Amino acid sequence: MALSDLFYPDNPKRRQELIHLHQELLNCMSINFRATNELAGVLNEHLGCTITYIQMRESSTVKENCDIIIRAMTEIQHQVQKIDSDMKEKLEPVLYQKLYDIKEPELEKIAIAHKVFSIVLGEATSTAGMVAIKLLGSNLITLTVSKLVSLLAQIGASVLGGISITILGLGIEMILHAILGAVERNQLLEAVRSYEKHLAEFKAASEKYQRAIREVTSLVRQQVQ
Repeated sequence: MALSDLFYPDNPKRRQELIHLHQELLNCMSINFRATNELAGVLNEHLGCTITYIQMRESSTVKENCDIIIRAMTEIQHQVQKIDSDMKEKLEPVLYQKLYDIKEPELEKIAIAHKVFSIVLGEATSTAGMVAIKLLGSNLITLTVSKLVSLLAQIGASVLGGISITILGLGIEMILHAILGAVERNQLLEAVRSYEKHLAEFKAASEKYQRAIREVTSLVRQQVQ
């Protein structure tokens, strides 16, 4: 038993809470890496984008991995904004407005978007217009990604940011040292609260992000079938 545990008997429980929360955070980040790559794959294949795939770095810190996802999501935002700019440039103003008119039939919007991509890419897949409309017409880019980027930045800047994602394999004392530098009850409580707050918000935003991507990719699979 660590000397600090003699003075603060509830520390072992707090330590286990920290380790559990840390693992939850890493699992959530790992899912976001996969989801981001899935969306990048759809954009690259159907809309002519060149987004680089990302990989979680086990030798890096939480912050460094957050930064990797942020860069990828920012690139996706830029690419979707470029898609919107291409639409606006190639279409008559009336047709462009139809893309964002909720009263317009979706099939007509898809046909308009596909026509633009046939011009921009020379040859576009049959799902190009559908993917473009799904991305432009949803809140995936304008709200969901922006929210997740903001939360990732907060996590990276928090007490969690400096922790290596592989710290779990090095034992309980190492993760405590990485988080706190010293074992004190008030610091443990503060660390647990920080984890709980960030993790709750991060998981909620991640679920929305992943759900939006599933909607896009499921439509693509239906078209292929």
